[in-house]
Amino acid sequence: MAGPRGDGGDWPLSLPSESPPDPPPDLSPVLLPDPPPGRPPADPSKERGRSVATKERAKSARPPRFKVLLYNDDYTPMEFVVQVLEHVFKKSPSAATQIMLQIHRGGMGVAGVFVLEIAETKSTSVQRMAEERGYPLRTGVEKE
Repeated sequence: MAGPRGDGGDWPLSLPSESPPDPPPDLSPVLLPDPPPGRPPADPSKERGRSVATKERAKSARPPRFKVLLYNDDYTPMEFVVQVLEHVFKKSPSAATQIMLQIHRGGMGVAGVFVLEIAETKSTSVQRMAEERGYPLRTGVEKE
């Protein structure tokens, strides 16, 4: 029976002598020499062909903020004002009471600070709630 080389030889094949395998590549980090005195160190981000090109994102300006003001009157009950502050402006009961007292003593108070659309929506909903119950509570929106 003939071997795989067709010469009738037996297994295992004898291979021609080979040179020893190459050593694995050196994967240790390359240390760059220190820059000469008086010269700043090289900035790796400015080297060509070695860094990833990135584009700086422009900072978008924050939208202007607006205060929602509640004005004091002699007819709207304090409990209603606290209720409005808790439900519409999501204030805690103690924070709502503090703001209500500020409105009562100072003539007006800041219920919250929001972007314009949200401030107008909250102001309108407070006026609608007061109107449904027959209270003359006034609100306003003013730039912060």
